[in-house]
Amino acid sequence: MRAGRWTRDWSGIISRIAFVSTYPPRPCGVAAFTYDLATTLGEREIVALHTPGEHGPYAAEVRHQIRRDVQENYHFVARQLNTNGVNVVSVQYDQEIWGGGQGAYILDFVRDLTVPFVVTLHRADRDLTAEQAAILTELAHRAGAVVVMSRAAQAVVSGLRGVDPARIELVPYGVPALPLLSSVAAKPRMGMQGKSLILTFGLMEPGKGIESVVQAMPAILRQHPSAHYVVVGAPRPDLDEIDRQAHESELASLVARSGVGTHIERIPRYVGRTELAKWLQAADLFVAPSTRIERTVTGTVAFAMGAGKAIVATRSPYAAEQLADGCGRLVAPDAPEEIAAAAIEILANQDLRAEMGRRAYERSRPMVWWKVAAEYRRIFERVADAGRSPSGRSVGRTPAHPRVFSQTSGPLVA
Repeated sequence: MRAGRWTRDWSGIISRIAFVSTYPPRPCGVAAFTYDLATTLGEREIVALHTPGEHGPYAAEVRHQIRRDVQENYHFVARQLNTNGVNVVSVQYDQEIWGGGQGAYILDFVRDLTVPFVVTLHRADRDLTAEQAAILTELAHRAGAVVVMSRAAQAVVSGLRGVDPARIELVPYGVPALPLLSSVAAKPRMGMQGKSLILTFGLMEPGKGIESVVQAMPAILRQHPSAHYVVVGAPRPDLDEIDRQAHESELASLVARSGVGTHIERIPRYVGRTELAKWLQAADLFVAPSTRIERTVTGTVAFAMGAGKAIVATRSPYAAEQLADGCGRLVAPDAPEEIAAAAIEILANQDLRAEMGRRAYERSRPMVWWKVAAEYRRIFERVADAGRSPSGRSVGRTPAHPRVFSQTSGPLVA
């Protein structure tokens, strides 16, 4: 059977799905998400977004490529998908992976699509600019369904002008189905035996908040001399080289000035899902210290929950939603004293740590990939079937809402 075709029967019709996103080997959370979703669903067809110098080598399922900053590529690939037998397109949206101001080239792509599409929003922050709101508004009007990953994101999209709430689907972030494993048992394989392991992972960039944890470490070590802070992750690939070097230099300087550099370890590379799972299982505490507190989706918090970790996170909408009812501790951004207090308490109390981890693990069970993929399968089926309506009008094009986006439009939030 050719790649991209499903063996599963959707209302008696075999369907093909194209996923439009960044894709491995690009070190990117959206790329990893798309790979996991497509792989869990079955065989697939991928349209890979890439920047200059980052175009593979890709696996065989990557049938098309879009150069992020070449506007004509978006029109060309959309027209290809219209004619190659694809039944539904899954579009992954984060403004940082699409070309144009605020990722506006995504609109060039969907305006040319006649195939119905579903858009998954990896970014729907509460502090939208007028330009960002306009892009999301047009996407929501044109898409057969809009997938959001939190109630906070659902509220943002529902507040956009004229968006039908019935088109919004809440599906959680996907995580691996990891066993709930004692950190003591997992530490030896990571060389962390005898240490109280505090972990942060993800792509590194200004705003990640690592500085606050480094500043908290002297106070933590006074109470827990075995504490060891590990930061896992490569710099964000689209970060300007000058900014990247400046950020890394500032972190190194801060660690040196802290006087506890032997208790802080930086692993400056992108790790695969297997190695990441090992780090998470070995950790006693996961810290998500981002200063970007308007985020309504935080994949790193979801992953830590899926591993059953005690979590300390800055008070973003996503963290507040997911860590309620004893699943974690919330702190203010740029507040090393609050991080230190929370870490000291959690590391000192094994029962508290285990209970927080257990609650986070239980709450994450709807996030495991086979359940998330089943929800996407249901949505794709509904949208593909609607696209085969007797009228022949595809839900991928919505003439009633012509080109909502413009560079000068005002906020489109109700």
